[in-house]
Amino acid sequence: MLFFRSLIILLTGIVFTTDLLAQDPQFSQFYAVPLYTNPALTGASGNIRFNAAYRDQYIGVSNNFKTTFASIDAHINKIGGLGVSFLNDVAGDGRLTTNQTSLSYSFYTQLSRKVRMRAAVQATFVQKSYDFSRFRFGDQIDDRLGFVYPTQEPLGSQNRIFPNFGSGLVVYSETFFVGLAAHNLTEPNQSFYYENSPKEEFKLPRRYTAHAGLNIPLTQERNEEQRVILSPSVLYMSQRNFNQLNLGMYVKKQALTAGLWFRQTSKNSDAVIVMLGLKLPKFRLGYSYDVTVSGARTATQGSHELSLAFEITPKKRPRSRVKMIACPAL
Repeated sequence: MLFFRSLIILLTGIVFTTDLLAQDPQFSQFYAVPLYTNPALTGASGNIRFNAAYRDQYIGVSNNFKTTFASIDAHINKIGGLGVSFLNDVAGDGRLTTNQTSLSYSFYTQLSRKVRMRAAVQATFVQKSYDFSRFRFGDQIDDRLGFVYPTQEPLGSQNRIFPNFGSGLVVYSETFFVGLAAHNLTEPNQSFYYENSPKEEFKLPRRYTAHAGLNIPLTQERNEEQRVILSPSVLYMSQRNFNQLNLGMYVKKQALTAGLWFRQTSKNSDAVIVMLGLKLPKFRLGYSYDVTVSGARTATQGSHELSLAFEITPKKRPRSRVKMIACPAL
């Protein structure tokens, strides 16, 4: 295990000290998709955990963006966190479809009496495709009959398959957490027409994510479930020339959670995000709505997002001194 731990720390150190040179799908409920946000959150709950989310982005646009995510992960003593996740993203009239299957491994270490760290690597199998028959070109048009002719436009590969890699770490205590993640480490070529070109415009650019938060009890009941918890949090994401900042907080009281967020992108204010969540002993359900506040609000309208999580606690859990992350989640 020492070899794997050294390798993870080396990879994480490399990617976070290099310069940053298509944007990946993003979720408003980013803690509801933990393995997508940061691989270091693999195994973070300590239980066998299933997460799923569905995002319907820009409901005012026909053939808009629809993204589905699902994952399962667990922490195994003496091994670490293990997880597998799947993402499906469909966009546009051409049905540009992305499928990703990822395997994640994280390990745990104690930095001090109260501070811990998890670090992780992630390997991803990516498949991208589109439907050329859905496109329309000028050479297909007849003045009277419309689109009737076959096009002479070149047909590229309609299916691409390639590997991808990510890494991350999170440092935390009982009251705070700070995380860093890097995806698309090798910046693989994703072009359908120029598969072997080294040009930057054909690469899937690296995505860097930094996130942090606090858990502040507003009441002091002995039973933690009875306390009112305020969880301010921030997430910053950068991918080539696109930057995004999410600022907001959750308020949790027993089974109910409410959240309010503001998202700022590179050039404009993007959305106000309203979140509501219900937490049962083993099950969580969350809903959020993005209220678009940019100049595109009339055309795009808002975005819906639904998430759920289910956890199984082993009946005979082995004794462990591993402390889990108290990340805010709907």
